Amino acid sequence: MKTLFLAWQDPKSRAWFPIGRLTFDDIKYQFIYTYGATEAQVKCGFQPLISFPDLKEVYTSVELFPLFSNRLMRRSRPDYKNYIEWLNIPQHEDEPITILARSGGRKATDNFEIFPCPELNDNGLYNIHFFAHGVRHFPACAIERISQLQTGELLYLANEFQNPYDPRALLLCTEDHHIVGYCPRYIVDDVFKLKSKNPELVKVHVERVNPAPTPLQLRLLCNMTAEWHNNFRPFSSREYQPLVADIPASCANS
Repeated sequence: MKTLFLAWQDPKSRAWFPIGRLTFDDIKYQFIYTYGATEAQVKCGFQPLISFPDLKEVYTSVELFPLFSNRLMRRSRPDYKNYIEWLNIPQHEDEPITILARSGGRKATDNFEIFPCPELNDNGLYNIHFFAHGVRHFPACAIERISQLQTGELLYLANEFQNPYDPRALLLCTEDHHIVGYCPRYIVDDVFKLKSKNPELVKVHVERVNPAPTPLQLRLLCNMTAEWHNNFRPFSSREYQPLVADIPASCANS
């Protein structure tokens, strides 16, 4: 079962909420709302999506729902091959769920982001790929430093606890103390939990650096691994849990 989450950002407060979960079992797609949707509703006035009007409905389809398919680049576009290379997706593995998981499905016209549930890799470690966030806000010297990174280079996590917007924000830093991005907000809780058990095994490596004119949000692809200790469940907070009672709660075994 492949699992993605849909997050929504309130345009006023800029707060993010995981509002829904998309799964694919190689036969059909399923979308359900999570408790993050009700939290967003109470705090920021979030309204159910036109495509999914009922918060407690289970939506299924043999075709990918338009809300998600509209975030995929058409294969017919001349730059499609380059796009798949930017995402570092192997040939013949460019399936919709894989592309959305890696790209984030961001559009300039709305406030949604898509991200994958972390998985166990072949070594039994927590594993997730992500593009460094916030790069467009950095000065030119940071962009230049990103261009000099090497595949496999280790990046260091630093808690920006004085960040007025998010005291749990995690910076991505080089060994020579250059800041090259932010860790995505959706895995920050997992990172803190994993670091509390075995900080030495929480590692972020450079997976790929895409040169200009690649969009800045796709410039630095990272790969994070950590020890998947006993009783750990990714995205275990209530906001990720389904509103529908008989749907499995954990993305790891959904």
